[in-house]
Amino acid sequence: MLRYIVKYNNEYIFSPSGGILMTAGGRGRVLIVDDEILIRQGIKYYLNWEQEGFEVVGEASHGQEALELIEVVKPHIVITDIAMPIMDGEELTRIVKERFPQIEVIVLSSFGDFDYVRSTFQSGVIDYILKPKLDAESLLKALKKAACRIPSLQSLDKPLEVSPSIEQIINKLISGYKVTYDSSKLAEFFPNQRFCLLGVELKSGQEELPHHIKEKVTTGLTEQNYSFYIEKNIIVINGDDFSGLIPLAKRIAESELDVGFVLSEEFEDFSTIGYLYKEELVKLLNYRFYFPNQLVLRKQDLPKQLPKYETFNLDWFTSELKRKHFDLAFDYLRVHVTEFSTCYTTDVHEYKSFFGNILFNIMILLSNMEYDITELKQEKYTYFKAFEDARSAVDAVEQLDRFIGKAKNAVLRLPLQPENFNIKKILDYMNDHYAEPLTLTGVAQYFHFNPSYLSSYFASHHGEGFIEYLNRIRIEEATKLLIQGTARISEISGMVGYSDHSYFCKVFKKIKGLSPSQFRRKQLMR
Repeated sequence: MLRYIVKYNNEYIFSPSGGILMTAGGRGRVLIVDDEILIRQGIKYYLNWEQEGFEVVGEASHGQEALELIEVVKPHIVITDIAMPIMDGEELTRIVKERFPQIEVIVLSSFGDFDYVRSTFQSGVIDYILKPKLDAESLLKALKKAACRIPSLQSLDKPLEVSPSIEQIINKLISGYKVTYDSSKLAEFFPNQRFCLLGVELKSGQEELPHHIKEKVTTGLTEQNYSFYIEKNIIVINGDDFSGLIPLAKRIAESELDVGFVLSEEFEDFSTIGYLYKEELVKLLNYRFYFPNQLVLRKQDLPKQLPKYETFNLDWFTSELKRKHFDLAFDYLRVHVTEFSTCYTTDVHEYKSFFGNILFNIMILLSNMEYDITELKQEKYTYFKAFEDARSAVDAVEQLDRFIGKAKNAVLRLPLQPENFNIKKILDYMNDHYAEPLTLTGVAQYFHFNPSYLSSYFASHHGEGFIEYLNRIRIEEATKLLIQGTARISEISGMVGYSDHSYFCKVFKKIKGLSPSQFRRKQLMR
């Protein structure tokens, strides 16, 4: 397994995950294995590990990864979840006890995993903890029970007076915790007074830097004699001259596809890392979506004044489409997205949602106007996914242009004959009565359809499920009411047809990416 290095006292300390693997001395080395990153983070911050005589030396997201790590970090204790992909905790426990009988295993489980837990006890597990009852007390009790079985850790019943490791200090500061640390110990690792943070943009779903990227970053920083620490896609860099960072980052970005960097301002107060990470680096990483050609984005590279744009006039846009003023409507849309794409502080999810919603509205209108949009319907989910996966605003606009081109081709053809008259009447009825308690059965009775037939007829002729279409109509109307700001949110849910306010909030967030209250606050801040 490829290893990566960070600098400590002019020596290289190796880590398969990019973190610091300090020698634990007489402390118990603990490996955490769970496919949920939030669970792993929670376990790490339950305890003052070094004070209690333990140290977390690694993390893994499944059993196979854990087995590779065990060879490197040589833990005394493994804490593992039961249910994980690739290799679950039951199989991991069996293999660990066969290959490394000296390692003690603690199992995490849910209430429904009893049979699996019983199996792990047969393999030699020392203890188990139910996830819903996991807390600092139960975790420490299980760790000390395991330590009692390990001769070299018999002194762990007495808390050690130790300061946190460099890794713990950085992780906790970045996570927003206050940490007391020994400045002299920090100076051993970071000998210079000046720091900066380098962030690497990750693809959707990635939690760690890809190995080849991390290797290039590590090699480049080492050659320039920086002291540094890598945590996921964040690099803490210590040095006296950072002029070489931008050329280095640009070289890496130019040699890799879809890789970009962000760089914080220089700072001297190490305790401000958490603030700079949250208020500068995270924001810059989001802003890169709007500056894809900026290989290394810094705060000073942003426009001096925040661009402004007019709210999209959906009523006017749909009115022009209904009048068949297609060129005028689509030109207006293109101008809007061009301006919208300059507003780099816009939440990326909100930005992408606009494209999906406008595509939905165009397709509904053209379908209601009896145009043949069969090709658009067939490719609808391809476009939705393209918007969702867009790495930049430029990508999203290009996808929209492609869609508009095909929509124009559809309207150049003759409208469909009245064979879809029934679906048009159904859509018109739903648009007129969305605020009422509409149901598939009720609409089916009104139009003298069998409910099951109406469900399949609606989906096949419209390309959208009955409930999905109804929810989108209602949520679009709700957004208009939220923007107007004259009605309370609790009233709006009833005004658009929802009798259950909590269900309204759930549907709204699913479609818009924000809760109704968050959506209204964003509108008020504009």
